[in-house]
Amino acid sequence: MTRGKSTLGSPAVTPNGAPARMECALLAAALSLCGGCSGDASAAGPGSAAAQAPAAPSTIDRNRGNITLTSSFDFVNAYMFRGLRQDDTRLIMWPTADAGIRLHSGTGTVKEAVVHVGSWNSLHTGLLGSEGPSGRLWYESDFYAGLALVLGGGLNIGSTYTAYTSPNSSFSTVKEISFKASADEAVGLVLRPHALIAFELDTAPGLGQADGGQFAGTYLELGVAPGWSDDPIDISFPIKVGLSLNDYYELAGQDNKFGFFSVAGIVTAPLGKTSNFGGWNVHGGVEYQALGTTTEFFNGGESNQWIGSFGIGFSY
Repeated sequence: MTRGKSTLGSPAVTPNGAPARMECALLAAALSLCGGCSGDASAAGPGSAAAQAPAAPSTIDRNRGNITLTSSFDFVNAYMFRGLRQDDTRLIMWPTADAGIRLHSGTGTVKEAVVHVGSWNSLHTGLLGSEGPSGRLWYESDFYAGLALVLGGGLNIGSTYTAYTSPNSSFSTVKEISFKASADEAVGLVLRPHALIAFELDTAPGLGQADGGQFAGTYLELGVAPGWSDDPIDISFPIKVGLSLNDYYELAGQDNKFGFFSVAGIVTAPLGKTSNFGGWNVHGGVEYQALGTTTEFFNGGESNQWIGSFGIGFSY
């Protein structure tokens, strides 16, 4: 069974407006990611990641400590992990939680160092959940831990370890370590470019791999997330491509290099003002994915997929 995360579904945002997204390569709020968490986990976990979620409009930060808590609950019509379809039957829900611990803040080369620990989950009411053979709603539960560094010039780097597990035994546990670099701005336009590389760990033929293949895979993702903000509304247009550097999209003994191309639109708006009880936001979006040979096969022969999402986020 394949497993994974989509661009949409921004878990939450930090009080200063940085997305804590989880894509299993989640880099963290400090990286202004996904979600990403992507989503891609590789991300905010792990995420999903991850989807470049937009930053929420900035408000007064009531939490001035070194620990930041973020959470979210999203609803989606389909769950695609790096182009690999997991499920598109009935309602799918993504609850997430993340704790960020700031280890360092200064004016040197490293502006900030933050450790993130969190969980990303996928609850299914369709064939891979309560209506399927297992009869259990909880399809996926991911644990991740990572370090995010904010450098000068708007450059962010980070690494994340993610364990993707299935409480209803739909797939074998996938372990992954990922590395991500991103930039906050480009001259005259907020592009938020990023590059991510992820390595599958501790695999066996047919086990511990996103594609259920014979060999451990290496995944590469390149993308941008141009955005526009007119307080209090924030709009982002994530664009990314997922590629196999080595055995990530295996099919019939062949490694197909192109996995997917994704473009999305995401809108985020605050729910009231940030207070001593934290900040809340509502977000929603639409994503289109064009699929490669392997991902098309896992999508039932369909070469594309549309994904819609809506959710609420919390940060403190």
